[in-house]
Amino acid sequence: MPQPNTPFSDASALRDYAEKTARIVPGLHDLQTMAALLVAERAPESAHVLVIGAGGGMELAALAQTHPQWQFVGVDPSQPMLDLAAAALGPLAARAQLHLGYTDTAPVGPFDAATCLLTMHFVPVEERRSTLKEIHRRLKPGAPFVMAHLSFPQAEEERALWLSRYAAFAIASGVDPENARKAASTIGSTLLLLGPEQEEKLLREAGFTNVRLFYAGMAFRGWVAQA
Repeated sequence: MPQPNTPFSDASALRDYAEKTARIVPGLHDLQTMAALLVAERAPESAHVLVIGAGGGMELAALAQTHPQWQFVGVDPSQPMLDLAAAALGPLAARAQLHLGYTDTAPVGPFDAATCLLTMHFVPVEERRSTLKEIHRRLKPGAPFVMAHLSFPQAEEERALWLSRYAAFAIASGVDPENARKAASTIGSTLLLLGPEQEEKLLREAGFTNVRLFYAGMAFRGWVAQA
């Protein structure tokens, strides 16, 4: 998930976080809606849901608005991002416990479901397996887990093509072309991304079963699995 020494720790840089994110993630609001539907397929009416990478609050708000009896633990290592989440939740914040830290320091549950949207691509590759295992360890048997983030084929030519498509979509959505290309270049040079097949392998190695792709938004992919 985002590290404390990144722009996610700069409150002044986060004012337009929700708007900026919607411009670079195809169908963001539909992705959040589908995540809630997938959780609801297997979670009880009064589910206790673990949200990894909860900073910003968009995911928490979408889940809380559609399911008024759900309770949440939201985890994020950035206090400014958690402050943003509390503001986004407004009166719904009473149903969410916001935890400053990482998955391995989060409450152990057990939870009825977990989500992790637009976060795992920030986790170093060597730490992803342990992060997924920590999520799995906190879930009840059979509980749903919904995950989505940057993931596309990593062969050199394809990687370059997908990064250019990431920038092109952002530009088409109104992002300044120079900023969009700079963001794509930064992603390519700083994030150790994985291809979809590798992501699914890690989920299974962490103990998840019934792994299914449910979202393919250009450079982003999303999966639903069971603990």
